[in-house]
Amino acid sequence: MAALLVPEAAPPRGPTETGETTEEAELSRSLSRLLPGLEADSKLGRRRALEALQRALEAAQPEAPDADPDAAAAAFQGPWVHLLLPRLLRRLADPAEGCRTLAVHLLGLGLRRAARPRDALPRLLPALAARLASPEPTRRPPPEACEELRLALVQLLGLAVRLAGAAFAPHLDDAVRALRCTLLDPFAAVRRESCECAAGLARATPDHFHMQSESLIGPLMQSISHQHWKVRVAVIEATGTVIQFGSGKSVDDVLPHFAQRLFDDVPQVRQAVTRVVGGWLLSLRDRYSFFHKLIPLLLSGFHDEIPEIACEATSLWEQVGLQWQTENEEDLKDKLDFASPPPAHHPSPESRPGLGCRELVFRNLSKILPAIWHDIADWVVGTRVKSAQLLAVLLLHAEDHITQHLEPVLRALLRACADEEAAVVCSCARSAELVGNFVSPEVFLKLILSTLRKSPSPSGLLVLASLIRGCPREALQPHVKGIAMELAQARICQGSENRLYGERLLQCVQAVVSVGREDCRGAGEQLLEVLVTVLALWGPEGLGDKVQETLAELAAVEGVDSSQDLFRAHVSPLLEWLAASHQDWTGHSVELLQLDVVLTHSGPALGEALPQLVPILRSCLQPARDPAMRLKLFSTLTGVLLEAPETVDSQGQLHGYLDTLIQDILVPNLQWHAGRTAAAIRTAAVSCLWALVSSGVLSDGQIQDVQEILMPQILTTLEEDSQMTRLISCQIINLFLKTSNGVIDPDKFIKIYPELLKRLDDVSNDVRLAATSTLVTWLQRVQREASKCCYESSIQHLYRELLVYLDDPERTVQDAVLEALKAGSVLFPDLLVKETEAVLHKHRSPSHCEQLLQHLQALPPAQ
Repeated sequence: MAALLVPEAAPPRGPTETGETTEEAELSRSLSRLLPGLEADSKLGRRRALEALQRALEAAQPEAPDADPDAAAAAFQGPWVHLLLPRLLRRLADPAEGCRTLAVHLLGLGLRRAARPRDALPRLLPALAARLASPEPTRRPPPEACEELRLALVQLLGLAVRLAGAAFAPHLDDAVRALRCTLLDPFAAVRRESCECAAGLARATPDHFHMQSESLIGPLMQSISHQHWKVRVAVIEATGTVIQFGSGKSVDDVLPHFAQRLFDDVPQVRQAVTRVVGGWLLSLRDRYSFFHKLIPLLLSGFHDEIPEIACEATSLWEQVGLQWQTENEEDLKDKLDFASPPPAHHPSPESRPGLGCRELVFRNLSKILPAIWHDIADWVVGTRVKSAQLLAVLLLHAEDHITQHLEPVLRALLRACADEEAAVVCSCARSAELVGNFVSPEVFLKLILSTLRKSPSPSGLLVLASLIRGCPREALQPHVKGIAMELAQARICQGSENRLYGERLLQCVQAVVSVGREDCRGAGEQLLEVLVTVLALWGPEGLGDKVQETLAELAAVEGVDSSQDLFRAHVSPLLEWLAASHQDWTGHSVELLQLDVVLTHSGPALGEALPQLVPILRSCLQPARDPAMRLKLFSTLTGVLLEAPETVDSQGQLHGYLDTLIQDILVPNLQWHAGRTAAAIRTAAVSCLWALVSSGVLSDGQIQDVQEILMPQILTTLEEDSQMTRLISCQIINLFLKTSNGVIDPDKFIKIYPELLKRLDDVSNDVRLAATSTLVTWLQRVQREASKCCYESSIQHLYRELLVYLDDPERTVQDAVLEALKAGSVLFPDLLVKETEAVLHKHRSPSHCEQLLQHLQALPPAQ
């Protein structure tokens, strides 16, 4: 059989009587003997005939080195078209899958061998469409049920397209009808092959394809979200080619789907979108009409998480800019001839976008921004992130042209900076920095400060901080004082109790200090007021450390060594600022917290500010004022007085205000009033008094003066319900007695010990021990009196009472009482011996009485 089909040199070449060449005639006779088997009734017969044809065609390939392939193809053309093709096409509908498979294979062999493959298209294309396409209205499955065969048929269609080239144009209808179905085939491989076939069809018939291209867009877009990423890539690439050689009207239908693929989890899909969009921007016929729609897609790739995709997007964009610049050279002549260097304050002058890129963005910005405003508020997080990233890229290209779009830009940034997604906020903060970089502060401050005055918000403060960070120092310098004054306004400075608000407010101060540097010296007072407010409201919530860092930076800017020196320089204005409203303070007033910050951070500077501080304290601590405020203020004052040598008495001038502290502040608040609130205030006042007298800044004489005034009130506070009050009162009395060196009034002095004796029955052991210690001091003070005999009856009563507690269940109390009796034994030892022996047999354990008697026996005889 092979010998019959291979043309050799023996038979003479030339036309026969019918016009056929000898080789063609021989091939026709050979095929004629095999073709009847294709119509056999049995599946086996048809299959054997097809296999014989396959062997014959494969063996008929010219193998001799000197064989002419064109002559062989020409000899094959006639039998192929007239004999073999019609019968093979009928086998495409063969009931046997194996026969259909062989028929498709033989059709492929025939197309490859034929001299003019296009001659087969009028019969081949309708047959392929019949096997691949179902009737449009029915939406039934395609006639070919086997998915592998559908794949082979689509491959055969692609082969026909490649071999026929432009001659395929008359058969576009059949090809497109088949592809519309195969692009939606359930088999992923068929979809991929269909995409390649559609792209090949577009390239092969560029002059006619535009009439049919729109009908392929629908199926392609239905497949663009296929679960297999390779299908998605194939669809994107095919769409790019179909639109490239087809109708530009379809761009609008495709772009929303492409935009969604930018969020694809597979990098290859995002890369395909970037390449296709970049190709359209470079070579799409109607690209000028679609610049405002295509540019955002390509620029979105700048922030892709895969560096290779970001680099490719950047490279494509540079090519687009250069090409557009070349195409519009006349329009850009002045800008090209007199090119200006990058602005001195450009954030990245070494990578500044080219002129073409900048002009493209600027000329299309007004059309792009409305879509950005829409997407940046989208409910999908990914969309908001991409939009925010894209906005930063656009603003970098627009440079000073941002000014004409400034109001909507700031409005969008204010909304986006309130987003819950950190990536959106970060990108918008970067955009605000770019606005600050390229727009005059006189322009953007007018807009942003007006917004903050109307409605202070964390997002507004973040935008302001970012604008300031991006602004050049020399441009910001005239506005530093104005910004600081606006931030110090109560409406802005105290606009919310939200921690985020405080953080953003602090960022504004940090931005002003870091950019303005020495220019902030004229605004130091206002900036310090803001920092005091932040520390007062949000310091306990975690901003304390950041505020301290900012205080250190502001101190360095003002040329002082530390934040304490900074407060020293401004303590007087700060107190004046607070004093302006102190008449209206309550326990919820922010100014109360601000005063606490000033007092705790000013250190030695308070010693210089007493003339301003004491009137505020006197006014706010009057009994008629809000109790909650007085409690907080007493707590702050106590902390300051505990470190008086380093704070309020740093200049040694506190004694000049001692009378005000005692008479106008402590005495009124130690007066007894019913209620728990009044009791709490008395506790706070007692604590404040203890801090004052124990700080070491008062002389013994001054403490004696305090004792003369306050001893009656302190004896009363020994009966308070608060354990702390009773304990501190004992300590204060003890200190009073220790520092009392002058002549004492016996009538007043004798009233002290009964009150202390009552405390020996206190529920708190700490109070009992403190009372015992104070009794020791009282006994020692009696010992120093020349007329101690006047106290004999009182001492005897005290001995008797103390001997009762010598048998106390608490061992610590027993030991303390024993020490007290030993300390007082020197006054009237014989009397103590008598009283001890009288109760010795009554105690559960006589050990402490025996120790006391032994101590008394060891005493030297009284003189």
